[in-house]
Amino acid sequence: MQPQEVSVARVLEALASGQLEVAASMPYSSNYTLLATIQYDGLELLGIYKPKRGERPLWDFPRGTLYKREAAAYVVSEGLGFGLVPPTVVRDGPYGVGTLQLFISNDEEAHLFTMLKEGGYDATIRRLCAFDCLVNNADRKSGHCLKGSDRRLWAIDHGLCFHVEPKLRTVIWDFVGEPLPPDVLDGLCRLRSRFEAQDDVVDVLASLLDKSEMRALHRRLDRLITTGVFPAPGPGPNVPWPPV
Repeated sequence: MQPQEVSVARVLEALASGQLEVAASMPYSSNYTLLATIQYDGLELLGIYKPKRGERPLWDFPRGTLYKREAAAYVVSEGLGFGLVPPTVVRDGPYGVGTLQLFISNDEEAHLFTMLKEGGYDATIRRLCAFDCLVNNADRKSGHCLKGSDRRLWAIDHGLCFHVEPKLRTVIWDFVGEPLPPDVLDGLCRLRSRFEAQDDVVDVLASLLDKSEMRALHRRLDRLITTGVFPAPGPGPNVPWPPV
């Protein structure tokens, strides 16, 4: 259904303003995760719609905020120039406000571990590792990485990010203590410059995260740039379960 060549700006416009219809419920999801069709000015896309009202309450994350964290993860990925997260918008839908993310056609047998074994993804996985440290991802499972039909690695499921307390839980601990690659450090410095300029990326993030979460994000950004290395695990559980 998705066209081969469509600009990111056009996709975002379609996601934000297109006619949205729910087609099916996605299996194995702890929160409402719905496959949707989007039609907009001749475009037909598939998207993943996650409404706020379908979020399962959690003891450690503020209620009704997971969809905002999904959207913030896309903004950060783009602000870094990493292009890891599929285009994502906040919008109203049949079940109320939530996020709508472009559906990625993918190899259903592939995930992070299989891509590591396959090879050719080392640079992208290092960018993903730094990204997860920055957004404080509390749930980076191997299955949250898709191998798209374009063979790109795409990262999804970022509802459990941006907590003010250290909660990094990930299956990517391969690079602890290694220097951040130049492209990763460049991306981090680029994002810090945007924070200093208080540009549109920061404005959008401030509309999705509260002030304490924004301050914590800025601290993690500064720390990664200052240390220049992939951090070691902190206290508490450091690997999500199940890992895939």
